[in-house]
Amino acid sequence: MASAISNTVLDIDRIRAEFPILHRETQLGAPIIYLDSAATSQKPRQVIDIMSRYYEQQNANIHRGIHRLAEEATQSFEEARNKIAHFINANSSKEVIFTRNTTEAINLVAYSWGRANLQAGDMLLLTEMEHHSNLVPWQMLAAEKDLHLEFIPVTDEGLLDWTAFEHFLLREPRLVAFTHMSNVLGTINPAAEMVSLAHQAGALVLIDGAQSAPHLKVDMQTIGADFYAFSAHKMCGPTGIGVLYGREKLLASMPPFLGGGDMIRRVHLRSFTPNELPHKFEAGTPAIAEAIGLGAAVDFLESVGLEKIHQHEQLIVSYALERLEEIPGVVVYGPRPEKKGGVVSFKLDGVHPHDVAQLLDTVGIAVRAGHHCAMPLHERFHLPATTRASFYLYTMEQEIDRLVEGLYKVKEIFS
Repeated sequence: MASAISNTVLDIDRIRAEFPILHRETQLGAPIIYLDSAATSQKPRQVIDIMSRYYEQQNANIHRGIHRLAEEATQSFEEARNKIAHFINANSSKEVIFTRNTTEAINLVAYSWGRANLQAGDMLLLTEMEHHSNLVPWQMLAAEKDLHLEFIPVTDEGLLDWTAFEHFLLREPRLVAFTHMSNVLGTINPAAEMVSLAHQAGALVLIDGAQSAPHLKVDMQTIGADFYAFSAHKMCGPTGIGVLYGREKLLASMPPFLGGGDMIRRVHLRSFTPNELPHKFEAGTPAIAEAIGLGAAVDFLESVGLEKIHQHEQLIVSYALERLEEIPGVVVYGPRPEKKGGVVSFKLDGVHPHDVAQLLDTVGIAVRAGHHCAMPLHERFHLPATTRASFYLYTMEQEIDRLVEGLYKVKEIFS
């Protein structure tokens, strides 16, 4: 039963009732405490059901078939694309490209736009808080084309160094790529302001929205990014599908990323003509059921309200920070709650994060331990790893209390 804090913004009991996995129990009969939503979120019943219904009633390949099942599958697939375009306030569904995940979406931009437009000596501006998925593609491209990479530093508080950012912009980078919300620190970067300054400096902007799209209202008209990438599985949707938003004019000018079926209009033995947007970037049979499941996830999130989800998470993360600060030997990284989302990464003196996570698991508490695919950020704070607890719309403060109890038990074991 949820308490007052959890129910301040959301009807948390009603929301949790929609997630079957949250009703699992440990072998000792205690409820499982899931605090790893930054890695992947749990899925509500309506997402699970609509994907099953597709396989039971509509299963067919899309776009090319003229029989009834193919037409129904195509309609459901494209309706999902329209829902996503509305969800992020894109100008057109042509600006919504289905990919496997955020990683593939960023790679698409690097290999298509980057290879076609960047030249030796060009500068790309990233940040020290990036996930590897927004580092490695640019490192690979930089090695191939002799590009110059620079990185906006992270302050001790876990914020971007604004003075350094403005200094780097004076050097006229061709692209600025940054995370909207850090998957380690929880830092929410001022995306619209950063995009505006980057555009004034003549740069294009790519935003990694994997951690923000599930938790914040993201509006492409307000943010103004040229590219925005996110994944379904972190926003109550299935694994295996992600989204690249790109401005239509930019996407139209870019060469295809992969070659094969559905991304072509005509093929001859020695040449081909690419398809129109968005299909130009969607080679082969796509993740049809997964796209439909993402559409259902968008429906679910919009029915709850992204603004309410963010408000709920701020209450939860504030409570989590208060409770964790009570524990001797716990050091939390990242800014204060008003500048972050529902992510808390910390260390417990004298205990390796992997041991913390393993011991918490024995009492039914799921957290993450490691570098969270952000090794350079951990190097910045001189850390081999951290323990991360991450929250979502279904998180209750009783679960934070269980986390704190578990950490005290860990301390006892290692004392």
